[in-house]
Amino acid sequence: MQNINRRHLMALLGTASFAGAVVAQEKTPAGNTSARERIRKRHFPNVLLTTHTGKQVRFYDDLIKDKIVVINFMYVKCAGVCPGITANLARLQNLLGARLGRDIFMYSFTLKPEEDSPEVLRRYASAYRVKKGWTFFTGTPGDMELLRRSLGFTDPDPRLDADKSNHIGNIRYGNEALQLWGSCPGLSRASWMAESISWVDWPKNGKGESK
Repeated sequence: MQNINRRHLMALLGTASFAGAVVAQEKTPAGNTSARERIRKRHFPNVLLTTHTGKQVRFYDDLIKDKIVVINFMYVKCAGVCPGITANLARLQNLLGARLGRDIFMYSFTLKPEEDSPEVLRRYASAYRVKKGWTFFTGTPGDMELLRRSLGFTDPDPRLDADKSNHIGNIRYGNEALQLWGSCPGLSRASWMAESISWVDWPKNGKGESK
């Protein structure tokens, strides 16, 4: 295994609020409930979402369960880092190649569902030449807020947490089946993002090796 360098350490530390809660739950007696089930109940609400193509899906059942995923939050009328991160993710999708939509799935969730309808998201996705396997989502304001908080895209300061622009800087990646999760800055080089995701991208063939 490669040595953990400074950048990988930063990626791991970047998900402390999420991973810390997971570790805490693993140490909590819960009868016959598995650690994976406890994580699912706390962090993956099975809310109903609508894709940029108009399809309705459930967050856990359809998007997360048994998958390797890349997650970010954004909104279309963003004057901050959203465009740069979306452009970066477009580069990442090209690096993933044929694995996108087969082994690895990319999900972008709007922070402004009252503005970002499926049609608005569809035009946005088209502008960035989004490929199959990368999907944009909207839902009710309450469900999108629940999703944001459950996934740890929060700030402990209520004033800062109220500013939606404070929740768009990172991407989160994970392997739900193996309960492996991490994060990295969304403006990192796409090649480093792909390298970071590789830390949760295993095993693929039952022998601890990637395809």
